[in-house]
Amino acid sequence: MNFVEETVNKEKKYEGKVIELYLHKVKLPNGKFANREVITHPGGVAILAYKDSETILMVEQYRKPVEKVLIELPAGKIEKGESTEVCGRRELEEETGFKANYFQYLGKIVTTPGFCNEHIYLYKAEKLYKGNIGGDDDEFLNLREVKIKDIKQMIKNGDIIDAKTISCFMYL
Repeated sequence: MNFVEETVNKEKKYEGKVIELYLHKVKLPNGKFANREVITHPGGVAILAYKDSETILMVEQYRKPVEKVLIELPAGKIEKGESTEVCGRRELEEETGFKANYFQYLGKIVTTPGFCNEHIYLYKAEKLYKGNIGGDDDEFLNLREVKIKDIKQMIKNGDIIDAKTISCFMYL
């Protein structure tokens, strides 16, 4: 069976700094019609940064949509015209104050495919050296060093609930 939904009409409902919201009228595989709310997002990069063979750099950041501080990998939005690697290297330095001599692409994930087209590209960074911490004026982070041996239990305990972070740890 063909599961593709054909878009017959697309209307922009909202345009923000990061996302756009569209209402799609789609023709379903059975010939009927339905509406789909779709958010477009430029995508992002998350970095699995090894401070040493036993320690990963993570950040604590308040996330308004879930109203709590999350423990996450350093990550950020891809800027227009920016490659995923350049974005990852930039975000690593901005959020942790470190640069990496070794930067390896691991894969990509889709975050919430039920309503959003965001892809997050996953990288591993090793052989870190000091750079300059920076970031956005509206971004407040706390750098954390987490032992790799503790991560699985932190996920099981619900201390780490961020999907991009959990997905990236599948590469450990």
